[in-house]
Amino acid sequence: MKVGIIGTGNMGGILIHSFIESEAVKSSNMIITNRTLAKAQKFQKKYSSLHIAGSAAKVAETADIIFICVKPREFYPLLHEIKRYLSANKVLISITSPITIDDLESIVSCQVARVVPSITNRTLSGCSLVTFGRNCSEVTKHKLEHLCSYISTPIQVEDKNIRAASDIASCGPAFFSFLLQRFIDGAVKQTDISKEQATRLTSEMIIGIAKLLENNVYSLQTLQEKVCVKGGVTGEGIKVLEEELGEIFEHVFEATHKKFKEDRENIIAQFYK
Repeated sequence: MKVGIIGTGNMGGILIHSFIESEAVKSSNMIITNRTLAKAQKFQKKYSSLHIAGSAAKVAETADIIFICVKPREFYPLLHEIKRYLSANKVLISITSPITIDDLESIVSCQVARVVPSITNRTLSGCSLVTFGRNCSEVTKHKLEHLCSYISTPIQVEDKNIRAASDIASCGPAFFSFLLQRFIDGAVKQTDISKEQATRLTSEMIIGIAKLLENNVYSLQTLQEKVCVKGGVTGEGIKVLEEELGEIFEHVFEATHKKFKEDRENIIAQFYK
């Protein structure tokens, strides 16, 4: 099985590293390309047997499973460029939420799917959000879920929930990294602790929380209950969070859905003009 990656930016790069390092795909069975070829060639310095293609069409012609890792507005011309190479036995995969299964199937006749990865997949953890096209065989579904399971926990998501699911699984690391940085900044501003020590303590704390959740020692709710002793210091901090956070996360989802709607309008104008 040959896996192709078109686009070697942040998420394409994560898939390249993760698939090879997890041994899901041998580097000799992977073929990649990028609009700026020099960016793709950098990966060959680490994985010498990795194949670099001179065009997206060559990736589509050679690979059995093709991941498209480009910006949403670049999909339409790219699909028209490669569609003649996409025979029925091939699988084309979008990794971006604004491109729907229907969008892909409106142009190509091969099997299609959407797999939205997360930066957490770089450590072979976190989720990948999977949606299968109508033409996907049961064999293909099993093959894709098995492939994704090397680097993540694959979770099937309906089209109507893809934006919310992406906000949590894919955008979530950025959102909570921002909050943790503000947490560190607050500690440094209000106390004598150094930024270096506050950062180390916060990093170790969040790793510890992840292990507690991973090992089913506590849930998110029981974590709060165990730490927040009635009348204690933690409770005072929780009061501030309750008072000042307000509807911040409702507003986050509102903003991301607004941008998603704008992206969809632009895509519809391209695909269905």
